[in-house]
Amino acid sequence: MSRSPSFSPRTESNTDVDPESVQRWIVAFCIIRFDLEQGQLIEECYPPGCLTPEEELDVAFSSFPDSVSQHHNRSSIHDCMFFFRVQRRGSFIGEEVSSGEKVPKRKNHNEKGRDSKYLYGFVFNRQRHDERLKRGGEQKSVVILSHSPYSSLFKPLLQIMGPLYFDIGRKALDCIAASVSTWAPPLPGQLMELPIGNATLKVSLPPVHSLSFDGEVSFEESASSMAPLLPTNQSIPYGLFHDSDVFGIFKGILLQLWLLWELLLVGEPILIIAPTPPQCCEAVASLVSLIAPLFVSVDFRPYFTIHDPYFARLNSLQEGDTFPPMILGVTNLFFLKSLRNMPNIVSVGSPASNSTRLPFASRASTGRISGRPEGFGFRQLNLKKFSPSNLINAVKLRRDGPLCLMTEHKEAVWSGYVPITKPDTSILNRLVDAGLSPRVEESMSVVNNEILRRHFLELTTNFLAPFGPYFRANTPSVGSSPFVDPPPLLAFDADEFLGSLSTRGPGKFLSKRMKSNWLDIYRRFMKGPNFKPWFQRKRAVAEQEQYRLWRQARMNADIEEYINRSSELEIIEAFNAIERHLLAEMQANIFQGKNSVDHSKATYHKLKGDLQVVFNVLPKDMQHLLLMNPERATLLQ
Repeated sequence: MSRSPSFSPRTESNTDVDPESVQRWIVAFCIIRFDLEQGQLIEECYPPGCLTPEEELDVAFSSFPDSVSQHHNRSSIHDCMFFFRVQRRGSFIGEEVSSGEKVPKRKNHNEKGRDSKYLYGFVFNRQRHDERLKRGGEQKSVVILSHSPYSSLFKPLLQIMGPLYFDIGRKALDCIAASVSTWAPPLPGQLMELPIGNATLKVSLPPVHSLSFDGEVSFEESASSMAPLLPTNQSIPYGLFHDSDVFGIFKGILLQLWLLWELLLVGEPILIIAPTPPQCCEAVASLVSLIAPLFVSVDFRPYFTIHDPYFARLNSLQEGDTFPPMILGVTNLFFLKSLRNMPNIVSVGSPASNSTRLPFASRASTGRISGRPEGFGFRQLNLKKFSPSNLINAVKLRRDGPLCLMTEHKEAVWSGYVPITKPDTSILNRLVDAGLSPRVEESMSVVNNEILRRHFLELTTNFLAPFGPYFRANTPSVGSSPFVDPPPLLAFDADEFLGSLSTRGPGKFLSKRMKSNWLDIYRRFMKGPNFKPWFQRKRAVAEQEQYRLWRQARMNADIEEYINRSSELEIIEAFNAIERHLLAEMQANIFQGKNSVDHSKATYHKLKGDLQVVFNVLPKDMQHLLLMNPERATLLQ
């Protein structure tokens, strides 16, 4: 397969690469070959030495389709794309040796180690059939490793980089790295234009609130807290994997989407099985995207293999043991037996056809899955007619259990969970029939994705709305002193919250879409793994926003006017408060970046001037006592 005709590598001799700039986006580029004698081998890793030996093994094993999911067609070349997520682990040889020798960094320092607990690997896999080779063919994968789940960027980048590598070899890595080093730092939640060779990638990155949290609230996240609950511009992503094809991968089980949304919301473990890696990773990504704008704390693995070190722990669970909250995307049917106690199993996709078409389109709005069923359109899902045969098939599937997939792949959901959320048939009836034409199907899939994504965004937003008062920042009231400490945010008590919510009701939107026991879903959510990290993060954002508002109020305060209407005791309290805020700004100057330092310096000079004004109106004996403190005397100079 040739590379895109719209792209060609730059011919300039200057291919200088700035490693610092590249690491804003990418951990490494890897070329991995499947060797018949030695297994998976990393042929190239750029930059070298950035992975531990354990990580090299994890990446190598995750970069090839399972043998049972490989395509058994006889076309000469088959390309496929998928992605995985593995935990960072191990240590570098000689990492703790105190010598002058450089060792690889464990964190993406430009991004403050964002998502450094995990590595995302985006894979372009090529299977080449050649009867002259052993076993009649060979496999090789081009892999982009990153700390960030920027699927909307790395998918189209792989569509360029993968074929380019197979055309020109090792030089492709240098060419792509040179382009990446010219990119500006990532701007989460924004549309970016990124040059690559003579082409430009236009990508919307996921918002900062959907990325992992290191305890420090960024300016972008604090600013986003002021955004409306529902976006008016649908091109702006509101969570991870906004480019995934929800309709395309789940169209065989659309009525189950509300069950899957609820399972992920409350943190139930889910096993997703599909015939191919592109399909299983698309299903996991689509499911994760359904609960936007909620931050996902559940561990998710778009493509999980038996070689993952975490598999040993899962395989050791006994009857009655609780599975950890996670979403696993698999293709190997062995998981149906080894993880037979998994409470929720989802089967999606269809066996691959004899096609070499890539599974992901270059457009960010949808990723098309190869091997779609012939002639399968939405017309086959008629919600207005009762079909006894469909009911009989559903009962038979449930009776047979997921092990029936060992003989024939079927799309179905097996779960003992009793959902509270009801399928919204009005949304399903709005979905457009895709028809038989692939071009029409792709266009209609875009429309259907927008309908589904908008609905689930609205569903999640309305579900989270009752927590809003606990994230409401307090602003200084008119006539009050902005120099005192702001009041704390509204304290949260789970029992009080549920009692108040029970009295108020779920609201019009949710009452139509949930059963009478709707309060139970809030109980399950608050006990699940997603609630606490999301709630604490939203509180941190609210506290940061409150700090910003009160700091701005101090900048705008007229100290002379405040003194004229205040008592002597209030003036003394204001002096102590201003001094405390001034010392905090001095400390902030030490740790903050240039732009923040400039802003902090302006606040520092304003507070220092106010402190001097208040000091001048204090009684002389008090001024004398205050100046006896050398540090305070320095502030008043």
